[in-house]
Amino acid sequence: MNPQANLIFIISLLLGTTITISSNHWIMAWTGLEINALAILPLISKSHHPRAIEAATKYFLTQSAASALVLFSSMTNAWHTGQWDITQLTHPTSSLILTSAIAMKLGLVPFHFWFPEVLQGSPLTTGLLLSTIMKLPPIALLYMTSHSLNPTLLTTLAILSTALGGWMGLNQTQIRKVLAFSSISHLGWMAIIIVYNPKLTLLNFYLYAMMTATIFLTLNTIKVLKLSTLMTAWTKIPSLNAMLLLTLLSLAGLPPLTGFLPKWLIIQELTKQDMAPAATLISLLSLLSLFFYLRLAYCTTITLPPHTTNHMKQWRTNKSTSTMIAILTTMSVMLLPISPMILTIV
Repeated sequence: MNPQANLIFIISLLLGTTITISSNHWIMAWTGLEINALAILPLISKSHHPRAIEAATKYFLTQSAASALVLFSSMTNAWHTGQWDITQLTHPTSSLILTSAIAMKLGLVPFHFWFPEVLQGSPLTTGLLLSTIMKLPPIALLYMTSHSLNPTLLTTLAILSTALGGWMGLNQTQIRKVLAFSSISHLGWMAIIIVYNPKLTLLNFYLYAMMTATIFLTLNTIKVLKLSTLMTAWTKIPSLNAMLLLTLLSLAGLPPLTGFLPKWLIIQELTKQDMAPAATLISLLSLLSLFFYLRLAYCTTITLPPHTTNHMKQWRTNKSTSTMIAILTTMSVMLLPISPMILTIV
């Protein structure tokens, strides 16, 4: 793709995200979401592969439907209350429609079917944008309307997302699909706590975005898309593969790594809200996703393929790892000790 065109699309993405997260009026928020959706479409379909075109079409259709529902929800609320302010979403039907629209935007169960397919059809860099920055505007809208959302509905969506995100990721061999189901599972953790402590949702999102960015950038550096190629990629940059192992375990939420922090705080908050059964259930369901993280981690650091066919060993690359990956990896692994400081901010 032409660098100038690429720059325009990236700037439009940042502009759309900024408009949505800084707006008070529903129409402005909707405009930001539309700019975002239109800017990412060329980035998904830039390879001109049939799968990429299919992914862009699916993305366009689902996001258009979700944007229409956001507009319908805000108009219904304005009709009943006379308010276009985002924080004044008080009508129950409007909040129900908005929850469905945001679930469709994010890829929460049962509106999750588009997300793995779109991620699979996109390049790794576009997949990174879809998994991180494209999730920020809908989460910001949920944050601003969190006081009027239905807790039972969100808890149900969250538990279903964690269950299906873990369950459907078990037999995947394509790494982008595994990361898509991992994203659905993490969104479940964010959705369950949004009504009770919205700041914890934002903290969880920031840490998730950081760990996912690390994994996508690392995979992009070693040029790996499938588990079978991941097994033989250790010869390229062994040190980077070792750090990828730790980042995957952090994304799984194992202590003493960074990913344990949001899970620990969310379980603590749910227990305070007398939701111990929900906390127990979501913790048990996250064990499903732990299995595929462990499988990815095993494939990352395995030094001999587990069968006797002669694999072509790949040459070690001499190019140095980028500073961005080094910083993100360090933060993805080592932020747990400063959790008291993070708690004072939250």
